[in-house]
Amino acid sequence: MTDGHIAVFMTAAGMDEAASIAKKVVEERLAACCNIISGVRSIYVWKGIVHDSTEVMCVFKTRSSLFEPLRQRIKALHSYEVPEIVALEIKAGLAEYLLWIDASTGRS
Repeated sequence: MTDGHIAVFMTAAGMDEAASIAKKVVEERLAACCNIISGVRSIYVWKGIVHDSTEVMCVFKTRSSLFEPLRQRIKALHSYEVPEIVALEIKAGLAEYLLWIDASTGRS
């Protein structure tokens, strides 16, 4: 990915795990911030069985160049065998906010 900006989505089984992962990756400057949204209902197939679960959604904002280290760190910290870790490009945003993402992730 080029060094633009991305939003990275991750689900977790509960608030404690989500907050723990979010705090670590923000402290390590792999993401500028993380929004944690509780009460997400997820319906999915896992190992041939349809599941209907309540999860917590995390939305991290970071630079595109940090996706791979962020992905690796989330995977290492996560309890799921195959966690959801997907990135979407931020095509546009408030310039001051995007500069804040840069500064918060170690690029000025």
